[in-house]
Amino acid sequence: MKHRVLFLCVGNSCRSQMAEGFARTYGHDCIEAVSAGLSPAMIIDPNTKAVMGERGISLEEQFPKPIELALVPVPTMLINMSGAALPNLVAAIPSETWRVRDPIGEVLGVHREVRDQVEGLMMNLILRLRQQRPAPVQATVAPASPVSPVAGKRFKFGRMA
Repeated sequence: MKHRVLFLCVGNSCRSQMAEGFARTYGHDCIEAVSAGLSPAMIIDPNTKAVMGERGISLEEQFPKPIELALVPVPTMLINMSGAALPNLVAAIPSETWRVRDPIGEVLGVHREVRDQVEGLMMNLILRLRQQRPAPVQATVAPASPVSPVAGKRFKFGRMA
């Protein structure tokens, strides 16, 4: 079962988009990722797209979304990257806070630092979620039947009699 994780920041233009991209790439087996913003921007920051591209991750299919759009279906976990208090409409969703600098309007180097921090946090989250997954059912092999198809037959010089 995948965990539906909502990555939330202010504009959904940098940090949460990075997190969504990393989750889709590295955690596709355990995370169904979605990102949103408290006050969504019009576009994903071009520097964010550039630094994620350096990791081979394209954000071309992603776009800034309002939180209401990301709540259907309801996430099983929320990662608050906004630095702000969570709105009441997500109060019931289990959450954690990632303290990550907002790189909006900053130089490419700051975006790289933030990308690297988000990547590390994401790898930790993926490992934790994989450990929570139920262990696969082990296949059991039935013991061999104690009765051989040749039981009761007599052998004489390597041949059945």
